[in-house]
Amino acid sequence: MGKTMLEVDHLKTKYITRFGENVFAVDGVSLKIEEGKSLGIAGESGCGKSTLALSLMGYYFAPLHYQSGTIKVDGVDITEMKPDEIRKKVLGNEIAYIPQAAMNALNPTQKIISFIEDVIRAHDPGASKKEIYDLARERFEILGLPESVLKKHAVELSGGMRQRTVIAISTILSPKVLIADEPSSALDVTSQKMVIKMLRNLMEKGFIKSMIFITHELPLLYNVTDEIMVMYAGQIVEHATAKEMVFDPLHPYSKGLMGSILVPEKGARDAKLTAIPGTPPNLKNPPKGCRFADRCRYAKPACMLHPIAESRLEDGRMYRCYLEEKELREVYQDE
Repeated sequence: MGKTMLEVDHLKTKYITRFGENVFAVDGVSLKIEEGKSLGIAGESGCGKSTLALSLMGYYFAPLHYQSGTIKVDGVDITEMKPDEIRKKVLGNEIAYIPQAAMNALNPTQKIISFIEDVIRAHDPGASKKEIYDLARERFEILGLPESVLKKHAVELSGGMRQRTVIAISTILSPKVLIADEPSSALDVTSQKMVIKMLRNLMEKGFIKSMIFITHELPLLYNVTDEIMVMYAGQIVEHATAKEMVFDPLHPYSKGLMGSILVPEKGARDAKLTAIPGTPPNLKNPPKGCRFADRCRYAKPACMLHPIAESRLEDGRMYRCYLEEKELREVYQDE
């Protein structure tokens, strides 16, 4: 086993509405990621993926608030740090974040090198312009970005080039954990491929030690990550290897998620897409039992009554369901 870069234990974060209501978008999430490994997080829109990404950095601002749990980066619990300490010591250095629509994060009136100078000097005020330029040039060239990009404004770059530039800037300080939230969304297939290749290069060359890749596209995660967690209504409902999750999902929601998309494999021509009926629960007042029960065709009365604990198989695979593995496989086989 490698060194643990990020370890999260029963993390709970909430939104507080203007009416004072609590919305637990991240409810008891635990995960661990080791050096050299990548973890994918998948789920439908509104399940809490992006909130989890923000929460993992330990830097909160209204309406998002920390409730409980621990976030350890390289063994240090950042939930005990003050906001200014997290901003100066953790963000960028320890954890880097690529938000959704990152290609629009660059200031259109500022040259790329000026943006990089601001990022580096926020952590190292004494860095000279030459030192910063040399570091940026070397890093960009290694990642397949021409030096000329440094002297351009964001409006002079294509969408795919802007996205790759943001990724390069976000990882310029060689963080231990990179959190990428939908980094390939809104891009054409060719640009997506280049972004994925760039993220792999960052891992292979050691510029980032580990990565969390968030998306709603399970097949995409299969080509990028080692393990996948499926999130539903603020909770993790299954955690398995990428291969298991895509080709042998166990939880009924994971099964439905995979059934709603096509994976290029033998027999896919005759496969039929299936939709998951219903809508996710309101997290202002979540159900007492399984949060997926109202939409699950295998649900039993007991599923509605009590919180569903995590079940772990001998190989470490986790799923959150009232039914045992044998029961689930039997009902899937009978279909």
